[in-house]
Amino acid sequence: MKTKKFAKEAAQIAAPYRITEGEKFRLKDYDPKDIGGLKDKHEAHGLMQHGVETLRHLQEKLYAQDRWGLLLIIQGMDAAGKDGLISHVMSGVNPQGCDVWSFKEPSKEELDHDFMWRCHRVVPQRGKIGIFNRSYYEEVLVVRVHANLLQNEKLPARLITKKIWEERYEDINAFERYLTRNGILVVKFFLHLSKKEQKKRFLSRLDDSEKNWKFSMADVKERGYWKQYQDAYEETIQNTATKNTPWYVIPADNKWFTRVVAALAIVAALNELNLAFPDVEKSKRKELEKVRESLENEKD
Repeated sequence: MKTKKFAKEAAQIAAPYRITEGEKFRLKDYDPKDIGGLKDKHEAHGLMQHGVETLRHLQEKLYAQDRWGLLLIIQGMDAAGKDGLISHVMSGVNPQGCDVWSFKEPSKEELDHDFMWRCHRVVPQRGKIGIFNRSYYEEVLVVRVHANLLQNEKLPARLITKKIWEERYEDINAFERYLTRNGILVVKFFLHLSKKEQKKRFLSRLDDSEKNWKFSMADVKERGYWKQYQDAYEETIQNTATKNTPWYVIPADNKWFTRVVAALAIVAALNELNLAFPDVEKSKRKELEKVRESLENEKD
């Protein structure tokens, strides 16, 4: 299947999960167990393979053209599958053209800067794909659920008002608009996991010694704030989903489905850029002809 044709199909499959008008978004309208119109894992596997291969070709053009950059932001509750999504979806991409950044609890140095600083400094350069495993959105998610964390950010007291979350949404929108105006495409994923499935995955981590390292008591404590997190995600998406910086709310109870939708969404996004390998100038073509002539005239 040709790239353009496949990209069109990819966009159609991912479209139901693409949010561009935030004010209309309601999290209850999205089922974490949904698998779209796909029949089974076998069909998803075929789409995934084609998606990864198409993504590889598009990434080569992105890198060669050196005009656009792509920023992928991945958010979700613990055990939603963020790490697995990155490793599977990006498996065919040239590592030289892709950077992954995981944002955990901010360091002292990071707390001495504005809340965007640690992410802004690693925004992908032109020609590259940058992946944020969590991001500045933690500042309107975790920090909102645990508002006491604001005290660690050393903000002047008069700036911590009831409007701080609304102001942060405005700052995020302005920042992402700034990126898109400078050739950095922003695509955001929320991996929508059910509480029941999270419990199942937590128990699996406890049963598997090779996964024990992923688990901590803090993960269980955060489950106690499930509703607050769901409310925070809903309001965040309502306030930050736009046509130019969409959110994809991807059902995450079935990892195989989560990964294939993410791969297809990325393919669709890159395809919209009309990427192409740069044309070689006439003088360069003449130089290449001389190189060819020189190589062909070499004596073995």
